[in-house]
Amino acid sequence: MVSPSIETAPLETCPRCAKSLALCVCADIEPMEHRTGLLILQHPQEQDKDLGTARLVALHLKDTVFKVGLSWPSLTKALGRPVDPNRWAVLYLGSAKPESFPDGREIVVLDKNGAAAPNQDRELAEIKGLIVLDGSWSQAKTLWWRNAWMLRVKRIALSPKRASLYGKLRKEPRKEALSTLESTGLVIARLERRDDIETAMIKTFARLLHRYHAVQKEAKLAAPPRPRRRRPTAP
Repeated sequence: MVSPSIETAPLETCPRCAKSLALCVCADIEPMEHRTGLLILQHPQEQDKDLGTARLVALHLKDTVFKVGLSWPSLTKALGRPVDPNRWAVLYLGSAKPESFPDGREIVVLDKNGAAAPNQDRELAEIKGLIVLDGSWSQAKTLWWRNAWMLRVKRIALSPKRASLYGKLRKEPRKEALSTLESTGLVIARLERRDDIETAMIKTFARLLHRYHAVQKEAKLAAPPRPRRRRPTAP
């Protein structure tokens, strides 16, 4: 028997976040000014409309370019404006060794060998924009390998102090993996030293998960009871 799901019937969706109206949290989002540019590249087969968070990031941060596709000729083409790729960084898919995060840092710039680059404060201060790959683990890797120009930008690795609010809802490849909304909020907040950015985005994520659990509970309650099997009678 198929378990109850909020996707079992066509639902009216929000034109801004593309979620069902039952999950929409757009009304609570206040767009924020920020100085770090943001480019979100979403894999076209990303199907998690219920728990996906990329569009919510774009609603939170004003200077965001949101693109869906597999490859672009260059960072400039993807953004739609000329930029210096040396001043941009991509949220790196690989992991970094614990010793790469000194002094309790949650974000570090990696060199081409995957080690922490020297003079982290200078490296982070030079970053003018962030690239985030949105999709499943395999989809994000596809975006990485199909866009060779990413080798020219800096790489940022994460070591968050807390686990994702997803909990058991999504299986992540690593314990430090976060949602697109959580990871973007963390990086932008640390780059600009603005905890309010991360706080606002985490609150939105918490509201989304609260609604998701509520809708799932309602769906289970509304589902028809499973028919009881009759025990065979003795001859």
